[in-house]
Amino acid sequence: MSAVFITGTGTDVGKTFVAAGLIRYFRGLGQPVAALKPLASGFDPAAPSGSDPAALLNALGREVTPDEVQRISPWRFRAPFSPDMAAQAENRAIDLQAVVDFCRAAIAGNDGALLIEGIGGIMVPLDARHTVLDLMIALNQPLILVGGSYLGTLSHVLSAQDVILRHALDLRAIVVSETEGAKVPLDATLATLANFAKAPLLGLPRQVPARQNGADFQHLAELIV
Repeated sequence: MSAVFITGTGTDVGKTFVAAGLIRYFRGLGQPVAALKPLASGFDPAAPSGSDPAALLNALGREVTPDEVQRISPWRFRAPFSPDMAAQAENRAIDLQAVVDFCRAAIAGNDGALLIEGIGGIMVPLDARHTVLDLMIALNQPLILVGGSYLGTLSHVLSAQDVILRHALDLRAIVVSETEGAKVPLDATLATLANFAKAPLLGLPRQVPARQNGADFQHLAELIV
């Protein structure tokens, strides 16, 4: 495989959970795997251990050091806002082409599985003219769409699916990552989405990241290799 882009219906729906689980699955098979989180907001450089880049580095078995974080996540912002707003808060701007070039270089130089985790949802702005969707279109890699199991996720998942398919992107799987404390049962959410999903649909129960069950990620891995 070349690369897979992991996108979501919004923030905190489980993109990093899915990426880390796939990393651990591939590593468990002894297969080479790499990961990127090009853009990250809400990143505190004084406490990086709780960040999404740190979660990916932990799954990869790499230390969470400033250099390692920079290697996989060059565009980091302190404010927990959308990327465009977080960049503005620091008087910075996101250069979409630079992000695209960074990802393409990683794709070209990687021999195994490469997981590229997006930021927020597919339509979150990167600047005044571009969204994550534009990044996905430019990279043109297979996609995993991740949603939660909270009330309201049905519309969010199906709306995101519609946008992806209208732009003729390669949607390999839809993953529903169980939302902690959700009142809607995961199985019920999956049953309803199955009536409308245009890609294989998987559900992932909430798990402690370090104890993720590799079997839960086997089917997903088979869909993207």
